[in-house]
Amino acid sequence: MKPLIKITFVFVFILLTAAQTIAQAVDRTKPPVLPAPKSLQLPAIQKFTLSNGLQVVVMEKHQVPLVQLNLVIKAGSVNDPADKIGLANLAVDMIDEGAAEKTSLELADEIDFLGASIRTGAGAHSSFISLNSPLSKFDDALKIMSNIVLRPDFPKQELDRKKKDRLTSLLQMHDQPTAIAGAAFNKLLFGKEHPYGRMTDESTTKNFSVEDLKAFYKKYFVANNAYIVAAGDIKADELKKKLESVFGKWQKGTVKEEKVKEAVQVANRIVFLIDKPGAAQSVISIGRVGAQRLTPEYNALVVMNTILGGSFTSRLNNNLREVHGYTYGASSRFLFRPIPGSFTASSSVQTEVTDKALVEFFKELNAIRETIPADELNRGKNLVALSYPGNFQTAAEIAGQIDEMVQYNLPENYFGNYVQNILKVTNADVTSAANKYVVPEQMIVVVVGDKSKIEDGIKKLNLGEMKYLSIEEVLGSVPKFE
Repeated sequence: MKPLIKITFVFVFILLTAAQTIAQAVDRTKPPVLPAPKSLQLPAIQKFTLSNGLQVVVMEKHQVPLVQLNLVIKAGSVNDPADKIGLANLAVDMIDEGAAEKTSLELADEIDFLGASIRTGAGAHSSFISLNSPLSKFDDALKIMSNIVLRPDFPKQELDRKKKDRLTSLLQMHDQPTAIAGAAFNKLLFGKEHPYGRMTDESTTKNFSVEDLKAFYKKYFVANNAYIVAAGDIKADELKKKLESVFGKWQKGTVKEEKVKEAVQVANRIVFLIDKPGAAQSVISIGRVGAQRLTPEYNALVVMNTILGGSFTSRLNNNLREVHGYTYGASSRFLFRPIPGSFTASSSVQTEVTDKALVEFFKELNAIRETIPADELNRGKNLVALSYPGNFQTAAEIAGQIDEMVQYNLPENYFGNYVQNILKVTNADVTSAANKYVVPEQMIVVVVGDKSKIEDGIKKLNLGEMKYLSIEEVLGSVPKFE
């Protein structure tokens, strides 16, 4: 045998032997052991204030030449006047549809040419205008953004287009069981007059005017009712100079804080059936008023909900999808807000197993209140801890996390301590939180589906009082276009 061939043969033999040894050592009958979660290491958070009092919070991340800048206005749908529901959403949506005497198309072309993007949106308690830009084009992009924020035109032709878009969406919702269930759940849980439960309708949408948008803008878009969050490849001192040049003269105003009352908790279990003839599936939403973001049980609730329905391997998804095959997916979530939002468990299930699916839902909602096996609790905590760094992969994601920190006045070491705080959650913590916030006897049950096929089965379950709603009672009449 030639020396080279012999050496090659020996090398291959060693590799095969090593591979066989490794294969024998690995137990493939069990899932691999997860690595120990590590604390998240992030650059320091820096803060400064512009000459007009506008607060800025920055995290420098210099690995990629991109900058994310979010300007947050402390006003949202909770600030809508009672007779103008949807005003905040429409006003913020319109703010980039023409500014500084440039049309929406001209603004869009300028932003696209720079390779940047500007987004707007309104939530319940705040609204945002965000900029994502290459560092090399940031100055030009920031100038466009500042014109959008400080010099919006609110052109009537764009408003008319947006109103038609919203009416079209309302029309489409009448044929979307998931949208019907979502609107009904919020309205029934919080009440149609509560900011979390109300929604716009055809009449309100048609009556919005340019003057309405300008009034909302004038009242809430002032320097002392806003803050800026930035992340990316820019130094804080350089950013301060740039922001001072475009936002430093932004005027202050008088803004009264909108106090939102907490919703009344559900007292008894009630089933609401909404008939959608011919529906191929039944949409189920079960829940009650949940917890506020700053509740002391926050970490325990995150872990508990991960186990219950907040992950693909959760109990609800495993039961309804994997074991019974009733659905493609089932989940649960807490909507954390400054005051208690909702806790919801939901799924779209096959029509013929609607009643059986409800049985399994309540089986899991009751079981989560009992002591959780140690290995399942550890998996839940590890899943939360190991996935947490994924929230900080991009500048936009980092800015979003910082925004939450600013909104709720969380400590600056919150991100670095989060993993360890999750790992400290005990079984007693989870059980206590579950028994406090997941109370199956005090929940509303909303089912949207074909009444003729599912009513009898639901009745036989005796879950509680049954009430019936039409789609029009939930969404209003079908919009008509003139």
